[in-house]
Amino acid sequence: MPQVDLLLRRCTLPQGGAPQDIAIADGRIVEVGPALTAQAAEAIDGQGFLVTPPFVDAHFHMDSTLSFGLPRINQSGTLLEGIALWGELKPLLLQEAIVERALAYCDWAAARGLLAIRSHVDVCDPRLLATEALLHVRQRVKPYLDLQLVAFPQDGVLRSAGAMDTLKRALDLGVDVVGGIPHFERTMADGAASVRWLCELAAERGLRVDMHCDETDDPMSRHIETLAAETQRLGLQGRVAGSHLTSMHSMDNYYVSKLIPLIKEAGVAAIANPLINITLQGRHDTYPKRRGMTRVPELLAAGVPVAFGHDCVLDPWYGMGSGDMLEVAHMGLHVAQMTGQAAMRQCFDAVTTTPAQILGLEGYGLQPGCRADLVLLQARDPVEAIRLRATRLLVMKAGRVISRTPAQVATLSLPGQAEKAVDWLRPAA
Repeated sequence: MPQVDLLLRRCTLPQGGAPQDIAIADGRIVEVGPALTAQAAEAIDGQGFLVTPPFVDAHFHMDSTLSFGLPRINQSGTLLEGIALWGELKPLLLQEAIVERALAYCDWAAARGLLAIRSHVDVCDPRLLATEALLHVRQRVKPYLDLQLVAFPQDGVLRSAGAMDTLKRALDLGVDVVGGIPHFERTMADGAASVRWLCELAAERGLRVDMHCDETDDPMSRHIETLAAETQRLGLQGRVAGSHLTSMHSMDNYYVSKLIPLIKEAGVAAIANPLINITLQGRHDTYPKRRGMTRVPELLAAGVPVAFGHDCVLDPWYGMGSGDMLEVAHMGLHVAQMTGQAAMRQCFDAVTTTPAQILGLEGYGLQPGCRADLVLLQARDPVEAIRLRATRLLVMKAGRVISRTPAQVATLSLPGQAEKAVDWLRPAA
């Protein structure tokens, strides 16, 4: 093998097995194997820690991120008060402020190994202020983060005057994905009509679709059924995602036994948002109180791709968050009661490989030929990474290290595996 730019030695891959070396040249992985003999301009010892492709957030709102407290705090903590607050804030937004907050969040994300984000951007403002701001941010962060934008009619594409035109204008400007919010339209019939119209628009333009769908506790909110049917009718299989799908948590089992096979047959992916679903749903319940998150284990068992999104960080809907997708996987694991070893690994996949597939990311993975976008975690396997919300020892984009964090000194392994803190940091044999 000719000389390579970088050799990452002795790393554990997500599937386990003996430590492997990863050779990188020209921003791509050129070889993966044990004890590679390539000459490298630089070598980094992974010490047996877990290496993974970067984290991917399949559902986020970057136009509102870090705006917590503007114009005031959401006192009820509800979805509807958050929407009302955002409506109050929109006329006051400045493009420069949106850009500044979004760039700050992208820095947070990159330091945590989150190098690809699908962000919904509200297109109901005729100024398209947020759209233009995030298009600028997308270009600014391109060297270190893939930002995919969804034209999202927050106030309803039929309910909000002029929203159809502004959504089309946003797509003309270069927004990547067609969004929607059918359950927020004024009637169920309008919601279904919006799904049909938006899917037809996506098919006409050759774009992907990602709709906020049935983000409600109402078991009769069934727009995911229409979304799946339209996906099949228009030949959009593999290009459509339903986000949230929280009404499925409240549906009866008989109806779901029909619905999930329809979603699978249509090739529609599901995106759950554990931190926000568990926070915003069930607000009208006393006890027993519904969890709200969609039926993740059942969807996975049927072969439906399921990704997790962060959704919100420090905005009118959620006053917490840090851009840590392991925190998202950790919450998803608990809410869905996915505590078997294989199920916990599925939760890790839900913030890495599955959202990468949904977003259609080119060159994602750890195989030769893939982009050398990597994260080295202070953990030995994906389950331990979730349990510890593991330190990101190293984050790499296109073969270039963009972030380093010192290893944390702590007794992290099971008794007998590491009796003292120093054992955790000792290089692997």
